Order: sequence, then structure tokens, then C-alpha cells
Amino acid sequence: MFYKIKFRSMKHTKFLLLSFMFVFLVFGSCKKDDDDPPTPINESEVLATYLESTDSPLGKDFVNTDLPTIMAASEVKSLNLTNQVYIIDIRSAADFAAGYIENAHNVALGEILNHIESVDLTSYTKVAIVCYTGQTAGFAASLLRLMGYDKVFSMKWGMCAWNSEFAGKWNTAISNGNAYATQFTADVTDKGAAGEMPELSTGKTTGQEILESRVDAVLAEGFTPAAISNTVVFDNLDDYYIVNYWPENHYADPGHIPGAMQYTPKESMKMSVDLKTLPTDKPVVVYCYTGQTSAFLTAYLRLLGYDAKSLLYGTNGMIYDKMVVASLTVFKADQIMEYEYVQ
Repeated sequence: MFYKIKFRSMKHTKFLLLSFMFVFLVFGSCKKDDDDPPTPINESEVLATYLESTDSPLGKDFVNTDLPTIMAASEVKSLNLTNQVYIIDIRSAADFAAGYIENAHNVALGEILNHIESVDLTSYTKVAIVCYTGQTAGFAASLLRLMGYDKVFSMKWGMCAWNSEFAGKWNTAISNGNAYATQFTADVTDKGAAGEMPELSTGKTTGQEILESRVDAVLAEGFTPAAISNTVVFDNLDDYYIVNYWPENHYADPGHIPGAMQYTPKESMKMSVDLKTLPTDKPVVVYCYTGQTSAFLTAYLRLLGYDAKSLLYGTNGMIYDKMVVASLTVFKADQIMEYEYVQ
């Protein structure tokens, strides 16, 4: 009897030990998993994937479908007559006070998202962002579009198109518009090799959270770090990765900045195509015909973490006469509408 009881006690003890070991292994394993750091993500890639998808705030890849969204001053005027357009003027308070479009609201660039979030846009067909030349407005409109505001447009040529009283910036730009005509070339420069995307550190993990954080950051920086003059570029051509953002046939004629690489609008700036060929260790200068489309694209690239800069006034400020001959978009006197304004 004694031996039988002892045997059963040994079996019971062995069972308890095995059970304890099992529980220890299970909970120890769980604790180890809990202590493991999360797998790092490339926030820039998460953001780009999100903005290229149908899950984005606009439900589509804005950059490669609709960019840029620009409306003429004449349309702003006609819609304003019937209260169908909400106008946001992002010029300085002093310049706004000197003359503005009737019904326009003066809002600093850094506050434009907060402002538009506070407005009921239901009754408006469009939202027009207005600046001096259309370039800062394009930058702002791009960010608002990416946030889901699908009624937003920049006003083409800015206040320069509204009345000759405000046309000085564009008139000056085209008066010096042939300064680099002899330096443009048809020589092809190949794009860089595809690499990694920039590193962001918002600490967020979802596309929407990263987007919101990055829009706030880019608006806070303003347009100045995102803009560059043709003089600075040509004085330091080797310092920049230069993106010629227009169709391939125009890359050869009227030509391009020496060393510039051709990227096709609504096609090239996808992760699966050429987006990853942009460098992360060098400023990226984007140029178009007028600086307005490049401002839209530059806003997107800066969201992703690239040190992107829009070349002010585009090729209007570099090869103006060649643009006229090629029947490409140029600012000229008949673009100035001489509309009335409020003081």
C-alpha cells in the first residue's frame, strides 16, 4: 500500500512540474513577444502607397491623375458673381489690403488647412486659392487636395492675371525670360537608379496619420524653402538633381536645362515607375513651363520627405521666346484681365 501511494505521488509531482514548465514557456514566450520592438516601417513609402491608392482621401492617385488643378481668373470672376466660389487669398496682409478680389478671405499659408476645415463648403462649386503668381497657390492647393478637398484649385497666374496693378512679378520674370536660352540642350541625361525613399520620423504608422502630420509640417515650413530661382540653379548645376516635368517630345525641343532628366506628368511619379529614382541625398529641383505645376508636385515630394524645390517661373523665366515659338504656355499681356478689385 505504501509503495502504491508513493508511486502515485511521484506521478502527480511529475505532472505538476510538467504543467508548470508548460505555463512558464507559454507566458514567457508571450512576454518576450510583448517586449520585442515593433518592426520598423518606412513612413515615406507607407504614405506614398496610401496616396496612390483608392483608400486615399480623394479615392485616387491625385498626383498621377488630376495634378495640377488650376482655374482661370475669368472662371473665378464668373463663379464669384453667383457665390459659387470660395476665395482664399494667401498673400501678405499688407498686399491684400492694397487690393483684393471681392469676397476673398485673407489667410496665411500656414493656417490654410485650419481655415478650410472651419468652412462649410457645401454651397460652393469650387475653392480658389489666390497668390501673387499662381505658384504658392499651387503649392497650397496641392496639399489641400491631398487632404481630400476635391473642390480646391489655384488661380492661374495669381493676382497678376486679375489686374495690371498686380502684374509686376510676372512682367519682370518674362522681361528677363531669355537669360538661359543659349544654355538649353537636347542632350539626354538618364535618370538615377531606383533606391530607397526618404526617412520620415512622425512616429505614426498609418497612411492617414502620417499624411496629417506631414501636411502640418510642410505648411509650417512655408513655400520659401520649396522655391528656387533659375540664377541659383544655373550657378550650381551639379548641386541639384533636376527634373524636367513635361512631355518627352518637349524635352528635345525646345530643350532642357543641362543635366535635367525627363519625367512625364501623370505617369512617372509613381513608386512602380520612377518615383524611387529621385535621390534622398541631394536637393531635387522640379521645373515646368510656368512654375505652377512644379509647385503642385514639389508640395507632394516634400510631404514624402524629399528636399524638393520648384524652379520659380519655370521656362517662362529662362527661354521665353522659344516657348512662344513652340506655342507653349506663356504669360503675356492678354492674360491680364483688368478686372475690378476691392481696396
